[in-house]
Amino acid sequence: MKKKNKANKNQSFILGAAILSFCLLVVKVIGMLYKVSLSRLYGEVGAGLLNNAYELYTPLFTLASAGFPIAVSRMVSENMSKGRYKDIKRIKDVAVPFFIISGIVCFLLMILFSFFYVRIIDAPDSFISMLVLAPAIFFGCLVSAYRGYYEGMRNMVPTSISEIVEAFVKLSVGYSFAYFVMNYGEKLFGITDKNDLLKYSVAAAIFGITLGSFLSFMYIFLRYKIKGDGITEEMLRNSPRPRSKKDTFGTLLHTAIPIGLGALIMTAAGTVDSALIQRRIITMMMKNPQALLSQYGKLIPTEYVDGGVVHTYLWGCYGYALTIMNLVVTVTQAFGTTAMPNVTDAYTKGSRDYLKNSIETVMRVTFVFTIPAGLGLAVLADPIMHVVYGYTDGVDISVNILRLMGIAVIVFAAATPMCSMLQAVGRVDMPLKLYTIGMIIKVVSNYIFCGIPQINVQGGSIGTLLCYTFVIIVSIYVLIKETGIVPNFKVAVIKPLLASIICGVSAWVSYEMISRALPVAVSTILAVIIACIFYVVFLLLLRAITKNDIIMLPKGNKIVTVLEKYHLIG
Repeated sequence: MKKKNKANKNQSFILGAAILSFCLLVVKVIGMLYKVSLSRLYGEVGAGLLNNAYELYTPLFTLASAGFPIAVSRMVSENMSKGRYKDIKRIKDVAVPFFIISGIVCFLLMILFSFFYVRIIDAPDSFISMLVLAPAIFFGCLVSAYRGYYEGMRNMVPTSISEIVEAFVKLSVGYSFAYFVMNYGEKLFGITDKNDLLKYSVAAAIFGITLGSFLSFMYIFLRYKIKGDGITEEMLRNSPRPRSKKDTFGTLLHTAIPIGLGALIMTAAGTVDSALIQRRIITMMMKNPQALLSQYGKLIPTEYVDGGVVHTYLWGCYGYALTIMNLVVTVTQAFGTTAMPNVTDAYTKGSRDYLKNSIETVMRVTFVFTIPAGLGLAVLADPIMHVVYGYTDGVDISVNILRLMGIAVIVFAAATPMCSMLQAVGRVDMPLKLYTIGMIIKVVSNYIFCGIPQINVQGGSIGTLLCYTFVIIVSIYVLIKETGIVPNFKVAVIKPLLASIICGVSAWVSYEMISRALPVAVSTILAVIIACIFYVVFLLLLRAITKNDIIMLPKGNKIVTVLEKYHLIG
């Protein structure tokens, strides 16, 4: 019975991860379409302006909300395991007002910091976009409170749907407004200057993000009011007396602050990247422009060199690759979100076997996904970038950036699930420490490598690789030390790595052969399909996936029956 229960718990993790991963992947694809469509509308400089607004918004939003949804999720999960349903209600009652206050404060901070940040990166045209984006922090905080609450109860549906609502509005409204301003701004509003059209078009696109954030909150708020959370009156009657609001808030703060600061530090690293990389390029263009420009030949248009926006142009190219890379990161963030309540439950119940099984499941599912995805991006960087963004000089520059990012994303994407498990076993302080040291490594690396003309903007990927390699290695070491459990690395890491190498080779060989006869887009899709087939086959041959993993798939039981017949799974 115990083994069956553990299997059900792991299936719960895999199912929750699958639901949230699929929905977040849909969200990220929509987000990618949003950015790609806008990039095609107004080019690399416009993409750079859009990225600049995000780089200020992201750390402030993280400051306002990052640790608290995770803390709410962890506390709700822990109390669910103990049947303390009144405490669960109290957690929500305490958390929501705090989210409101933090959202208002960070909304005001974004408005204030916008004045200074545009001067640091020498991009005054980003200012209006930053102001339009500021309200999204407030609405994002409100929706985060409810997402953390539902996730702690292992209900990933509200989070998933609210994310899709937000993404759909961002794409449909944001792109429509941007297109309207770009194409009709001169005729209807008398905007004749090209740079002004670009500036207002980017701001119009960002309005879609703010509106999407508001509607996302309205959906999850109304869902809670109408459908509730699944806790019945009988469950509340049989629940122990709840802790006081003061104790609940104290626990929430104690849990959330280190988690939030850790997330804030690594999110702020993105803002530091934006400022540092662009400042290093500005310095090179002032001191020795030819050393930098000679690396790209004619790929940087003369108008951008003469206009003094080479740094914004190259940052836009970097953003092209970053958008593709974030597809991988989004999926593993879902693994981290679903891992938290699952591992917390195992740790709270004190079952060593259950905890070992939970940890190994999270690690295995994470690396089974991240390693082939990263190698695939590195191997097929050229066709992927050109299929997505078309054939422009900026896309040619971004290809080499994506090759490096493909390797870096393996550890970058795995960091969230690994650190979520540390938080789940009570070491909420450790991710903060790891991310602090990691950010120092990243900043120093970026400063060194981005200052070398032959590397320049590509140095950001090197910094990411070094930073998250450190975070992954140390987080796994601490997890082993804290739990006394040594995961089976052969199954969780080595076997997926071997299968991924075969996957990467098959992708490269397939593309090289097929592209001689078929268009790039078709060749890329077929190469990915062939690589996936090779990967799944070798995962089965190496026995890197389990029966429980496959049962969670559509028609899983039938698939298991066939695989058992040919002794491909035990």
